[in-house]
Amino acid sequence: MNNREVAKALIKIGAVGFVPEKPITFKSGIISPVYVDNRKFPFHPKEWRTVIEGFEELIKTENISFDVIAGVEAAGIPHSAALGFYLSMPSVFVRKTHKDHGTKSLIEGGDVKDKRVLLIEDLVTTGLSSLASIEALRTDGAIAGSCLSIVSYGFGESHLAFDKAKVKLYPLTSFTIILEEAVNAGKLTKEQSEKVGEWFDDPRGWGAKYGFI
Repeated sequence: MNNREVAKALIKIGAVGFVPEKPITFKSGIISPVYVDNRKFPFHPKEWRTVIEGFEELIKTENISFDVIAGVEAAGIPHSAALGFYLSMPSVFVRKTHKDHGTKSLIEGGDVKDKRVLLIEDLVTTGLSSLASIEALRTDGAIAGSCLSIVSYGFGESHLAFDKAKVKLYPLTSFTIILEEAVNAGKLTKEQSEKVGEWFDDPRGWGAKYGFI
């Protein structure tokens, strides 16, 4: 497995959308001409296997030790559960907000106290949701310092955030590789590719530049 195989799998199943003329707005407020929808993978088991086996290989390559796998609600949960089943390891998931009933815990599925927990995220943009999950795990007593993701946009602010939280991020593939493979596959025109490239260079200023703010 390599990062280009994952990028190709994403493109093949239609999980990457390029909408330079009708950009979308991320939860972070960033206006984007591109999106990645990793929730499509379970509908395409052959390509999904590329992701799960990619995670396994990355864990071995980076020598990551853990006792429990955790998935970020909601898009990270299918991948964390599948990886846990594949590796015969226990898994939990992390809620983004407390329930108003029951235990009201953010961690569901099992006790993580004093256990090394590996977080699984589908996509990292600014990193805020991933790091909020890390904080929730640590609050419940887990030892959490590693995060695997299918895709990372590789923004500078996310690198700074992960460094500050003392968390190592291991993405299977990156936005730049996805863009290269999309061009190779003829999914983008040269003009569209250049516009998306401009966004990647200045994700927070791109929307204003093209009149979307």
